[in-house]
Amino acid sequence: MDQQPPGDQGGSVSADRPLTCYRHPGRETGIRCTRCERPICTDCMVEASVGFHCPECVREGSGPGLGHHRAARRPRTLAGGSVAADPRLVTKILLGLNLAVFLAVLIAERSDYPLVDDLLLFGRAYAGDPSQGLEGVAEGQWYRLVTSMFLHQEVWHIAFNMLGLWWLGGPLEAALGRVRYLALYLLSGLAGSVLTYGVSDPAQGSLGASGAVFGLLGATAVLMRRMNYDMRPVIALLVVNLIFTFNPWGGIAWQAHVGGLVAGALIAVAMVHAPRQRRNMVQYGTCALVLVVIAVAVLARTAVLT
Repeated sequence: MDQQPPGDQGGSVSADRPLTCYRHPGRETGIRCTRCERPICTDCMVEASVGFHCPECVREGSGPGLGHHRAARRPRTLAGGSVAADPRLVTKILLGLNLAVFLAVLIAERSDYPLVDDLLLFGRAYAGDPSQGLEGVAEGQWYRLVTSMFLHQEVWHIAFNMLGLWWLGGPLEAALGRVRYLALYLLSGLAGSVLTYGVSDPAQGSLGASGAVFGLLGATAVLMRRMNYDMRPVIALLVVNLIFTFNPWGGIAWQAHVGGLVAGALIAVAMVHAPRQRRNMVQYGTCALVLVVIAVAVLARTAVLT
């Protein structure tokens, strides 16, 4: 629950301790409200004409550029999205979709129905009885590029991915806004699927939300750099994940991780560094460009396999 400090308290400002958000005391931050100078985290900051404002200053309409236009101007996130009452709504929905597909797979397995085979990502192979012919993305089953992003079989697999989604997704959704955050997630996951389809053995199966989660990780690094946060924690996390990705024991689709990471970082750069005057054009133009590259890569790989 959000907490409000007394009127004379502005968060933790001791010289020997890092600043913490005045509404969320457990969150370290380097950002202050440009009006009242209280420390605010990414969930609380609202973009203003100059810097960022805290929710209280936005509601009071007392910040620079807000006083005379309170009714005309809506508070915006760092990337220009609308500030939502629940900054984790899309993250919760994505998490719920992943869990729903996981439960559906478990139920199908108990009924001896191979639902995994219907949703799994692979290029071209005999998925079951050879008499039924070849299946896969190259055979027109392009939906597998998307369904595989929500598909998990092992408890440990979905647990790690959903923890990553929850931990990384919330702050990103708050900073980008719902629409931009959803575009980042889906395009990152799709880029991971397409790179897997493009360079892996066409008969090799792949599944999981790892590509999308790695996209969130790349975007988090870009966002932290934009806000001048300490980069060491996210760099350490990235290095550890890349070590696991390229471990000698195998079993991990490194293509999905790399594809998602690169796409997520590129999209995030456009999201948080776009000039305000051309923000929508740069942001959505970048997303459209990534989608075009994905489509061209799919068509080129399909032509090779068929």
